[in-house]
Amino acid sequence: MLDEGSRRVVIDRVRPEVDRGRFPTKRTVGDRVTVEADIFADGHDALSAALLYRHEGSEKWSQVPMQALPNDLWRGYFYVSELGRYRYTIIAWVDRFKSWQQDLAKRVEADQDISVDLLIGAQLLEEAAARTASRRDAQRILEWCRTLRSAEVPQEPRAELALSEKVSSLVEKYPETRFATLYPKELLIVVDREKARFSAWYEMFPRSCASRTGAHGTFSDCEKRLPYIADMGFDVLYLPPVHPVGHTHRKGRNNVPVGQPDDPGSPWAIGSSEGGHKAVEPALGTLEDFRRLLAKASEYGIEVALDMAFQCSPDHPYVETHPEWFRWRPDGTVQYAENPPKKYQDILPLDFNTDKWQELWEEMRSIVLFWIDQGVRIFRVDNPHTKPFDFWEWLIAGIKESHPEVIFLAEAFTRPKIMYRLAKLGFTQSYTYFAWRNTKWELADYFTELTQTEVKEYFRPSLWPNTPDILTEYLQLGGRTALMTRLILAATLGASYGIYGPAFELCENTPREQGSEEYLNSEKYEIKNWDIDRPDSLKEIISRVNRIRRENVALQSDWSLHFHPVDNDRLICYSKQTQDLSNLVIVVVNLDPHYIQSGWVELHLDDLGLDDSEPYQVHDLLSDGRYIWNGPRNYVELNPHVVPAHIFRVRHRVHTERNFDYYS
Repeated sequence: MLDEGSRRVVIDRVRPEVDRGRFPTKRTVGDRVTVEADIFADGHDALSAALLYRHEGSEKWSQVPMQALPNDLWRGYFYVSELGRYRYTIIAWVDRFKSWQQDLAKRVEADQDISVDLLIGAQLLEEAAARTASRRDAQRILEWCRTLRSAEVPQEPRAELALSEKVSSLVEKYPETRFATLYPKELLIVVDREKARFSAWYEMFPRSCASRTGAHGTFSDCEKRLPYIADMGFDVLYLPPVHPVGHTHRKGRNNVPVGQPDDPGSPWAIGSSEGGHKAVEPALGTLEDFRRLLAKASEYGIEVALDMAFQCSPDHPYVETHPEWFRWRPDGTVQYAENPPKKYQDILPLDFNTDKWQELWEEMRSIVLFWIDQGVRIFRVDNPHTKPFDFWEWLIAGIKESHPEVIFLAEAFTRPKIMYRLAKLGFTQSYTYFAWRNTKWELADYFTELTQTEVKEYFRPSLWPNTPDILTEYLQLGGRTALMTRLILAATLGASYGIYGPAFELCENTPREQGSEEYLNSEKYEIKNWDIDRPDSLKEIISRVNRIRRENVALQSDWSLHFHPVDNDRLICYSKQTQDLSNLVIVVVNLDPHYIQSGWVELHLDDLGLDDSEPYQVHDLLSDGRYIWNGPRNYVELNPHVVPAHIFRVRHRVHTERNFDYYS
């Protein structure tokens, strides 16, 4: 037990620590967790510190030493090897034996008499022997103790023994921590599987997968589309809601308020006489068909993500069985969703402020558990910012306690602090503002915030150039080239990204009206028949980009992202690298979808592990071109109508005994 009355050591500014420990940080299995802190004490005594950690499933703490760095900064690290939650904290103490060794070394160097000092050291060794858990270690320490006290042994070899590494390392195993300072918080880490960090998503409406024009697609039709998705290199297939679609106030094509009898309605208007959130739209098939789709997708290395939208159509069974879960207006009707001037008469929001909130929360959790039982492990959550924060923290923590492999993606295009709060509360990944960041300054500023500040500890960005709701002006005006540009940016700036297809690869970019980000003839309100074999499809470059991501580990995480100067604001350059520098990728993108742009890229060679005096090869993984670069400044030129970017794999120069060079 620690003696708090005699503590001298201060442990301050521990990081990572999110909001003073209120929220956990995020990692994936196999990650190294580096922990830093300011640790200091009064006086000049030497200190020692250790990092304590354990998986929440274990009561036993593991301990690793922390290293002292300049200016009272200390650092230690450990690896997380299991899914779930880990706890970590720090303990630090005045190290009497290390302090004695430091003073002894100074006295030896000054050629002073050290006879008394050796006796003091022997006493400290004796105390260490009493703390040992190993009889063998205790015997070794006591043997050294006798040597230090022996007048028959000259002082010089006794001093060498006292200052030796073998003595230091063994005594360190049994420190005196009675007066140690224990950091008062046990900080948390949520450890997810790799797909939480690195994934490529493809969004697709299953009802638009039929081969016959005008027919309603089925889960069986989706199965036939799987080879196409796999060939493009996607590992997550995201489906909008697959539940029965309501009939009351069903929207027509292009979101007109009154639909025609054959209009399929919006999949987000969930619920009809056929069932609610635990049922599937009969036109798509059955639950058994859905489970078969999941199994078939798995054979292609694809996981199916399901949209989770906690809202209802006026026909949802909840309206009749649980009217208390809705907000009723004075005229006896239920309040539908509105975002003035927009009206969503086909959607009824659930009232999370109801007096029966506990029953509502439990039912929402049962929906997630139902689909987990069907085999779903990834959920894209619709508009989470319109539900209470406490609800999400409760729901996600409870689900991940029994199913730590589950991934939740937050679709929340809202104010930054709200987006960050949702991530802190437990959402595994989060949509971002990427779609609207177009200039070099905007991109560099935003992604520096996401990857180089505390935000990276809890917010995992998922980058989407387009969605069924988002057709940006850049895509509308830039056409095919703009789509390629945004694809490459999304896939290389972020380790996780997605596209809404086949609209993306088939270059759909016509808005419903000027100034709108809605697609003309939006798939949200009608069945589309896509010609996925069109010769102008972007599927080839998409396949190539996803293959590059799989083959280059540097692109599979976000934290090494670094921007490099270019003397042309229409060109952006950035790099990613592995910690050991074995994989280094440099990306240069022409942000102008209309004109050729050129400029001089300036690299920080030391940070990239490159020698300023040696040439190095950059291999363009998009075009397969190879170039020899010299020094930090090199010229680039990009024609957006060919390929608007370079994705360079840097290959270091290697000298061989046969007197020729090659690049690895």
